[in-house]
Amino acid sequence: MPSEGPTFAYSPQICYFRPADGGPLRSRYLYYWFKSAEFWKQADALKGQTDMADFLSLSDIQSLRISLPSLEQQAGVADLLGALDEKFAVNERIAATSDALRSALLTDALAQGTRLIPLSAIADFINGRAFTKQATGTGRMVVRIAEINSGPGSSTVFNELDVADVHLARPGDVLFAWSGSLTVARWYRSEAIINQHIFKVIPKVSYTHWLAFELIKLALAKFRAIAADKATTMGHIQRRHLDEVVAVPDSPALASIEKQAKALWDRALAAEVENLQLAKLRDTLLPKLMSGELRVRDAEQIVGEAT
Repeated sequence: MPSEGPTFAYSPQICYFRPADGGPLRSRYLYYWFKSAEFWKQADALKGQTDMADFLSLSDIQSLRISLPSLEQQAGVADLLGALDEKFAVNERIAATSDALRSALLTDALAQGTRLIPLSAIADFINGRAFTKQATGTGRMVVRIAEINSGPGSSTVFNELDVADVHLARPGDVLFAWSGSLTVARWYRSEAIINQHIFKVIPKVSYTHWLAFELIKLALAKFRAIAADKATTMGHIQRRHLDEVVAVPDSPALASIEKQAKALWDRALAAEVENLQLAKLRDTLLPKLMSGELRVRDAEQIVGEAT
């Protein structure tokens, strides 16, 4: 928990750790230790001892053993990994701020005057296909709604299929999940295959990705209401709903914000892409630093070369 964070109450099944002042353990080092192999080897051996969901009892927690390097070494490891996490957090704020500013630009432009245009006239909506079938387990990620919402996980499917370009997602592409959770997202991960129930949104000539994204976002509440009325197991919209008109800024107003809006879109995307690299670097360094395989000095050189 950040030192500047608010005071809060915590619920059952959560415990906190507060190393004693002047003791042999630094709090931030403990944070990274909980991500290390030494902790997980012990936790995996203890967590499934009952028929209940996996958990660690208080006595289990008290039995955990931690290998403690010197306070100086702990500080070096924690500061290095912490610097990567802090840069990650800065990038998250940059992306969120850039997106908020871009949305505000569009709101101001809409206030100056609008024209009504069908959403389908702004972009082509290319539906994905059932690419999870006969998955090979290697190759490119198959993007489902779960990957849009939460990124890759243990259930993510990979496939070596050769698919058309319109069914591939690359950094900067706009994806619109038209079923289930109904969400629109900017894809920033490596090239992936788009599964069914997801549109790849390809802006038409004279329109841009950022504008298509923003207009879909503004229409989401209406789309979700339509989906909620469906008497099916999973709510969805139909392609005909994309033909309904949306408010677009007048041409002069849109032209006046285009350069700035695109710059904000590109800045947010760059921050998201950089965070993928930072997370990969952190996850590579953490086990080596915690095990002592890699010295802090050598890790600092690796970080310096990578960033």
